[in-house]
Amino acid sequence: MFGLEKKDTVLLLIVAGLTMLAPFLLNPFPEGSGMAQFNAGYPDLMQRFVIFGIFAIGFNILFGLTGYLSFGHAAFLGVGSYAAIWMMKLLTMNVIPAIIMAIVLAGLFSLLVGWISLRRSGIYFSILTLAFAQMSYALAYSVLTPITGGETGLQPKVNDPRLLDPALAEGATPSANLFGLTMKSSYELNVGGWLFTFNAGYYLAAVIMLISFYVAIRIFRSPFGMMLRAVKSNQQRMNYTGLNSKPYTLAAFVISGMYAGLAGGLMVAMDTQVGPERMFWTASGEVVLMTILGGAGTLIGPVLGAGMIKYMENIISKINETILHQWFAFLPDGMEDALVAMVYPFIGKGWHLTLGIIFMLVVIFLPGGLVEGGQRIARLFGRGKKADAEGDKKSAETTPAE
Repeated sequence: MFGLEKKDTVLLLIVAGLTMLAPFLLNPFPEGSGMAQFNAGYPDLMQRFVIFGIFAIGFNILFGLTGYLSFGHAAFLGVGSYAAIWMMKLLTMNVIPAIIMAIVLAGLFSLLVGWISLRRSGIYFSILTLAFAQMSYALAYSVLTPITGGETGLQPKVNDPRLLDPALAEGATPSANLFGLTMKSSYELNVGGWLFTFNAGYYLAAVIMLISFYVAIRIFRSPFGMMLRAVKSNQQRMNYTGLNSKPYTLAAFVISGMYAGLAGGLMVAMDTQVGPERMFWTASGEVVLMTILGGAGTLIGPVLGAGMIKYMENIISKINETILHQWFAFLPDGMEDALVAMVYPFIGKGWHLTLGIIFMLVVIFLPGGLVEGGQRIARLFGRGKKADAEGDKKSAETTPAE
């Protein structure tokens, strides 16, 4: 189906099912219950899941297939965001032109950065990309303030020209839309104690993520993808055979940058406020963590890594000392206080500590990321000795886990 092999079609359908049913799956606990704080089925967080999933899928095409580790993808994310917001200020609040322009400009900028950075490999390549990202961030903050808005950033205003849109009614504010359907439009379904929210912006981002995922599968299975794997395996040997690997790595870099631009454009479609912080190096580091945590070189791994980090950032970080005392209230006072004192450093503002520990454990014990963890569990409980034998056989091959 769709020109994919059976296992890829099944994987795509599973991802499609999970994204379409996310409002139900991410709200397992009824409203008002003590566990409701672990629900993640609200529009803002669901949008972040799929947008950063796109960002990580694109980064994985470069890092997972070629082994080139970029610390500069935040620059493409920022360029995509600025391109989108300017389309909304000058042309229309419809998100389609904004997203297209975000992809195009991020692609052109990544072509320039890639053409220069790919003259080196290894740590020198990583440092060059980091330098570009930090230069972009500094320029957005200072010299390019008339274009980027500097520290305050940019957002649509009532008096922006917007050539294709009719004049706003008095008192109305510009809002991102898809042919009139605003991205903040939501339908709420109240069933028993559960409240499910279906948001237009989320479903637009989810459909685009599915298309991005499909394109990534086609790249992974194509001859182009095979060449990228060859670059990762042994680029020097590849060059000795007479093949010029640079066009392939540059193409992977540009595609990866366009994915980042797409993510940046979607961010603006969901929240029409852009600032230079999106270009800061921490955003580049975050997508590296997402990819490695989920499983670099795998198809679904980066999406899982993005979901896990965003869940911890938005849910685990909100647990405070008061909530912990409520959880452990059944214990004697002394034991309750001791347990809260032990757990508190790892939640709330300390969620980065928990993430760091998880990241170290994954890198040490699960080099293939969460995908490898899932495969081990499947072998242990579902497939028995036959699956173990197949797993051992596969582990001897160079094809990464998917």
